[in-house]
Amino acid sequence: MVLLGAIDQGTSSSRFIVFEADSCSPVADHQIEVKQLFPEPGWVEMDPEEIYSTVVECIEKTCTTLQELGITLDELKAVGIANQRETTVVWDRESGKPLYNAIVWLDGRTSDLAEECIQRCPSREKDYFKPKAGLPISPYFSALKLRWLLQNVEAVRAAKERGSLCFGTIDTWLLWRLTGSYVTDVTNASRTLLMDIHKRKWSSELCAFFEIPFEILPEIRSSAEIYGYFSSGSLKGIPISGCLGDQQAAMVGHGCLDVGDTKNTYGTGTFMLCNTGTNQIVSKHGLLTTVGFQFGPNAPVCYALEGSGSIGGNVVRFLRDNFGFIQNASEIEELAKTVDDTNGVYFVPAFSGLYTPYWDSTARGLIIGLTQGTTRAHIALAALKSVTFQTAEMLDSVESDLHGYGKIQTLKMDGGMTKNQLFNQLQADTLGRSIICSKFPDITGLGAAIAAGIGTGHLTLEEFSRNSNSRTISYQPKISEVQKDNENRRWKEAVKRARNWTQIVET
Repeated sequence: MVLLGAIDQGTSSSRFIVFEADSCSPVADHQIEVKQLFPEPGWVEMDPEEIYSTVVECIEKTCTTLQELGITLDELKAVGIANQRETTVVWDRESGKPLYNAIVWLDGRTSDLAEECIQRCPSREKDYFKPKAGLPISPYFSALKLRWLLQNVEAVRAAKERGSLCFGTIDTWLLWRLTGSYVTDVTNASRTLLMDIHKRKWSSELCAFFEIPFEILPEIRSSAEIYGYFSSGSLKGIPISGCLGDQQAAMVGHGCLDVGDTKNTYGTGTFMLCNTGTNQIVSKHGLLTTVGFQFGPNAPVCYALEGSGSIGGNVVRFLRDNFGFIQNASEIEELAKTVDDTNGVYFVPAFSGLYTPYWDSTARGLIIGLTQGTTRAHIALAALKSVTFQTAEMLDSVESDLHGYGKIQTLKMDGGMTKNQLFNQLQADTLGRSIICSKFPDITGLGAAIAAGIGTGHLTLEEFSRNSNSRTISYQPKISEVQKDNENRRWKEAVKRARNWTQIVET
């Protein structure tokens, strides 16, 4: 039996999963929640040491489970990594210690810095570098987070002067700690705003513009090759041979391998990726151009259009942790089911601004349409619907940009929110089209494991395509086209009122 492992390190948890290669079925796993830190309004951080230690603990606990099942570890042939993207870590090469907390992708502290950078561009437009990087200038991406660290943290500046400063997204941090290799893969590099997506190399122009020292950047590799071997623990000597940003990993796990194949993942945020093949489409509708995967150093690069949404499971967490509406995230479905509609309430949870298609870091959350008849249930239902409206806007943008290249054949969905059947139905209603929801809970980890198997030659993409898991359930829209259009129009009006809020406050 050939087993493939996957480290799935996200914003909310770390997880290690082992799959049987032929059937793609999970054999054993372990998951640990990780803390998010909020030192100031709009700031989101995580402890890099906690990220690493929880990954190690998940690996060891899963290995124990395998042995209890009578499975020897020599059947585990390779491990892949799927990671939260854009989250930025800096550490000292000599000590190996972090120099600051990881600045999470959701963090908005660099909004002013982003605006300064935009004003320095010849066009004074956020999309100035989009033809080269595929991305707008935004607090979302790693370049501005790294620039902030260099400007504001003395320990980071000192390490830079000593020549011992290391920078990486979470994949690089984990590869460094687990194998000693200082590398990243092309999908994660494409999320930094420092890589030329055409050449798939660090851009001297972008590094100079953002004042990032070229020498601190890790080596860019493909998504499927051996990066190094575990240096300690139960998996010592086993290769890490696959690496994908978590959204790209989910795209692979869904089997979105042909042009037009599209998936939507509902994690902390919401992310839609549409496979565009070798076409590098520069979006005119607020989408990002990103690398989907490259399965080997000499393999062709597959690109994707991406809709990135700041709203996802974080809205449910907000109602739980900040408002105390529910004790557990799973309770929101039952609460929302107690009402037939939102009673005119719309919730725009732009906690750190709006992403696709607006890219407005000045937006802030609002709940509008409140009356004396409004209840917790109305707000809970409005919160779920906010995620579906955001997805509808992303899908409209993708279909507009795809014109002439193909069309979306199916929309496949995964992520924690898809456990909520009410939410899935709401999504079909808001889109006015059928959706396919995976009943397989480990899509992201599966994508990383597939990459690892390809990286060591234990699996081919063709074999995966033939044997990929087909456990799905479809949902059909149940509301009229008129009702759908009215609700989407009112959502857009609510978004208008949420935008530019921080500028209004400052004025």
